[in-house]
Amino acid sequence: MIYDMEMQKTFYASYAEKVEKARKKLGRAMTLAEKILYAHLYDENTMAAFRRGEEYVNFRPDRVAMQDATAQMALLQFMNAGKSVSAVPATVHCDHLIQAYKGVEEDLPSACTTNKEVYDFLKSVASKYGIGFWKPGAGIIHQVVLENYAFPGGMMVGTDSHTPNAGGLGMIAIGVGGADAVDVMTGMEWELKMPKLIGVKLTGALNGWASPKDVILKLAGILTVKGGTNAIIEYFGEGTRSLSATGKATICNMGAEVGATTSVFPYDEEMKRYLCATGREDIAELAEANAADLRADAEVAQQPEKYYDRLIEIDLSALEPYVNGPFTPDAACPVSEFAARVKKEGFPQKMEVGLIGSCTNSSYQDLSRAASVARQVKAKGLKMQASLIINPGSEQVYCTAQRDGMIEDLKSIGGVVMTNACGPCIGQWKRVTDDPLRANSIVTSFNRNFAKRADGNPNTHAFIASPEMAVAFAIAGDLCFNPLTDTLKNEKGEEVRLDSPTGETLPLKGFTVDDNGYVAPSADGGKVEVTIQPDSQRLQKLEPFAAWNGEDFMELPLLIKTQGKCTTDHISMAGPWLRFRGHLENISDNMLMGAVNAFNGKTNCVWNQLTGEYEAVSAVAKQYKAKGMGSIVVAEENYGEGSSREHAAMEPRFLNVRVILAKSFARIHETNLKKQGMLALTFADKNDYDKVREHDRISILGLQRFAPGKPLHAVLTHEDGTTETFEVLHTYNEMQINWFKAGSALNTFKK
Repeated sequence: MIYDMEMQKTFYASYAEKVEKARKKLGRAMTLAEKILYAHLYDENTMAAFRRGEEYVNFRPDRVAMQDATAQMALLQFMNAGKSVSAVPATVHCDHLIQAYKGVEEDLPSACTTNKEVYDFLKSVASKYGIGFWKPGAGIIHQVVLENYAFPGGMMVGTDSHTPNAGGLGMIAIGVGGADAVDVMTGMEWELKMPKLIGVKLTGALNGWASPKDVILKLAGILTVKGGTNAIIEYFGEGTRSLSATGKATICNMGAEVGATTSVFPYDEEMKRYLCATGREDIAELAEANAADLRADAEVAQQPEKYYDRLIEIDLSALEPYVNGPFTPDAACPVSEFAARVKKEGFPQKMEVGLIGSCTNSSYQDLSRAASVARQVKAKGLKMQASLIINPGSEQVYCTAQRDGMIEDLKSIGGVVMTNACGPCIGQWKRVTDDPLRANSIVTSFNRNFAKRADGNPNTHAFIASPEMAVAFAIAGDLCFNPLTDTLKNEKGEEVRLDSPTGETLPLKGFTVDDNGYVAPSADGGKVEVTIQPDSQRLQKLEPFAAWNGEDFMELPLLIKTQGKCTTDHISMAGPWLRFRGHLENISDNMLMGAVNAFNGKTNCVWNQLTGEYEAVSAVAKQYKAKGMGSIVVAEENYGEGSSREHAAMEPRFLNVRVILAKSFARIHETNLKKQGMLALTFADKNDYDKVREHDRISILGLQRFAPGKPLHAVLTHEDGTTETFEVLHTYNEMQINWFKAGSALNTFKK
């Protein structure tokens, strides 16, 4: 079934003309990313040679996708916008709230009962406002979008940081906070700083154990977790044509881990095959007619250094499997060097659980290659040495894999099939162990491996690899095992070696599904009632944030000075807290509880200037708020790294934190802070971070003259009465300054 066909027909009918107009305006050849961006300008009359990494530009995306955890807050904001229907096609996907525990047979019914209030709310809001709804168990948002909605040359935003997955079908797909999604759904312009361009040239073709996952694992090591910030990663070169569409999606998906705005591949035969295999032959035909403009111009490939801000080349033929981690996705290590690293660093060598699936690696090809390794357990007389958990990407993938015997292959070696949902990847894993705090190692095919993310245990060393490598490690139960070179002893005492994985990129018999889980919106949304019980602990109507009072922020108490990595998981944890994603007051109790206090090395333990005692971060913030006081958070590099979780911005705003002063910000989080009326500032001199003392009160001066490019000043008032003043910077433009003054971006829209 093709969804939103009329929108896509309209898009392709004018795409080539828009690209040609942009090409003439720029007076040069264009990259693929530029073509798509310029074709989606909100107002074509504003077209100019926008400066990358400097100028903000307004765009008109084609669609919006929301997962259930973030959709709650997004739709609560949309309900306040006064619209009767979404201005663009939009969907809600119920994939985040389902806990992985005993298996799909028990977990899915349990989730439907536990989360009934939230699911009913999302379904009714979707039905009322013309939004498609995908039921619990239908699949993970990004796999479902790839199968049904992504199209070459299109542009979408999604309330999840791994929205760039759709780049596997040549789409500019960007992860955003809920307020950004509301902008698009209300028909407003959507603002983005014109991204820089990182060109990645792929040559050769993968072989043996190497997989598409290894491309992005290697690249993460090159770029680090912030090397792609405010940039689009555009892949080009003959090597791109050797990768399947779902393989390309895997690579684009994990571009979020290097901070990239998004990632994109050029249109090719593999994309056409995937579109046709998923019942979208008409879209493939339209894409074929526009093929020349669904890839970079020929001059770009000939002289890429003229068109990209940075160039990287990866030879797929020479690529070996990578294992990244623990605790950060950019700790990249080729498998040939991994055993030595395990021993040198003292990581727990015993591998206890292999986990495959997630939005990054849950396609038919992924399960096919993993199953080919699993079949060797019986064929070679081996025994599993670790547990195995599988999360298929969608009901369509699951049904097809089950028909083709792959699910049974995985279950026959002890694999437990969980619901077609995110599960352990986002902390929704009810793990049963002999000691929940014991140091241990797991290998996943996920995208993130921050401490405590999967199972809540800070001592779980989570490593990221391809699905086939995760199965190989589970067979061996040993992190020092290298399937390319090492042997295993079977039940007969023989030394045997695992064969390289094999698998089909697409099912030879075609896809099959009994019920894909889609529910269309009501034909008469006006008659649909959306109710939120006043005493609900899961949902709460939003009240607008107060406008700025026109004064400088004077002597704000320091709430916390965070030390080291402070991701959105540290600021607003997932796991059991997911149930409060629609209740801002309740979820604010987790604010910054995972952040490390720079003064005592502890989490959720900060100095209360009112009582002189150490208390939980949210408890101290609440007391300041009750006294009419704001507060300030000071942080280090890449603050807000990780998911698109706007709760990490809304919770501080709700608890009257007025300023986040950091060495640097992750892109999505900085935007989320701005959208909610927060002041996001950076140190002009990063060494000034060291001047901040635990009992300080901090003033921010110059707000009456708040203007783009104009620094502000911070004044530290120390406990002994002495003061220190230094410059602080910001990236606000005029529109964003208006958001700050109005109290939030949504407040400016309503006016």
